Amino acid sequence: MEKATTKLTKKERSWIMYDCGNSAYSMAITTALLPVVYGMFNNGQGMDLGIYNSIASLLVAVLAPILGTIADYKDFKKRFFIFFAALGVVFTGALAVVPDGQWQLLVVFYILTCLGFAGSNIFYDSFLVDVTSDEKMDSVSTKGFAYGYIFSVIPFGISLGVILLLGMDKLIGFQLGFIITALWWGLFTIPMIKNVTQKHYIEREPNPVRMSFSRLKKTFKNIRSYRLVFLFLVAYFLYIDGVDTIIKMCVPYATGTLGLSPDDIYTLLGILMVIQIVAFPCAILYGVLAKKYGTRNMIIVGIVTYIIACTYAFFMNALWNIFVLGVLIGSAQGGIQALSRSYFAKIIPKKNSNEFFGFYNIFGKFAAIIGPGLMWLAVFVGQAAGQSYMNATKMSIFAIVPLFILGLIFFLRLPPEDKIETAEEIS
Repeated sequence: MEKATTKLTKKERSWIMYDCGNSAYSMAITTALLPVVYGMFNNGQGMDLGIYNSIASLLVAVLAPILGTIADYKDFKKRFFIFFAALGVVFTGALAVVPDGQWQLLVVFYILTCLGFAGSNIFYDSFLVDVTSDEKMDSVSTKGFAYGYIFSVIPFGISLGVILLLGMDKLIGFQLGFIITALWWGLFTIPMIKNVTQKHYIEREPNPVRMSFSRLKKTFKNIRSYRLVFLFLVAYFLYIDGVDTIIKMCVPYATGTLGLSPDDIYTLLGILMVIQIVAFPCAILYGVLAKKYGTRNMIIVGIVTYIIACTYAFFMNALWNIFVLGVLIGSAQGGIQALSRSYFAKIIPKKNSNEFFGFYNIFGKFAAIIGPGLMWLAVFVGQAAGQSYMNATKMSIFAIVPLFILGLIFFLRLPPEDKIETAEEIS
């Protein structure tokens, strides 16, 4: 009997497979290849990428609650999901055709890939309530991140092999990496499109767009009355800022603080691939431990781990330190993201899942605006005060530590899941 309840259904497997696809983007584009190419195009000033990450996040943050509210209507969710996933896949491939040195065009295409990636995730995350039960949410959510990590190693490993073969200083290897990533992402999107359907929804009304804005206004006005939802979103806004910032800025930070050569950067990318492998069992482990010790407690463990990792990052002075830092980050990254998603899914009304996940994403994306922006500002101010680029970059890690600490303080006010009261459905 236990075996039957834990076995993944076809919908759950298809949902997880999308994570296997878009995690390749998260790894290759957001974290590894794009920052290196941007540094090639912009004279090694990779920390400037932080401000463009913030612009991309701002666009998603503005659109998220609006699109999420409209998508709560029957048959809308998948249409939005397909549009944004296609946007991300197409422009990830388009990164390969940006001429050498055209960093402005590279940034425009990158922002569009971010919009596609984050936009599709609004609807992907909200599909969690359609594919599984409350009892299996922690398990399914963590498996999504876990398998996403391990599967992303394959296209990233192929890309690294191509880059090594063609030469680290040759742009063509990175361009082929962009194409490989786009194809991988697109392939693993197909099962999600074929097998996952919207189970919870609101029946269509006349003037659905106008009615969506009306419902959005009502929810936004009253969201503070959903005490657990509001408190969680405030905590999430703070601690996920650090998580997303580290994902996006770890390569520029490492290269800026250690002054890595092209050969060292290849080693750094190899270490990042190892981190993905480490993150796989750790994400699964978070799901197992959440079942035994509670989702809330494991999220707390993840936040504390990130505080320790940021402190360690400041003292890095050799390439091998990046591996230790990566293991720390990898041990918590998937777990904290997956359990945050499943904890939130348990406290929201199911038929309004898109609308609430729109708020979930707007809080997450506005946080992602602040983190990279703060690190960029710290470097700018440091250099203006006479510090070297390397020292200013090293100090910038402390710009995000307070956000983890404040997020932890707010999260400690939330109850364990066995005492959760789900918000009432919005009429």
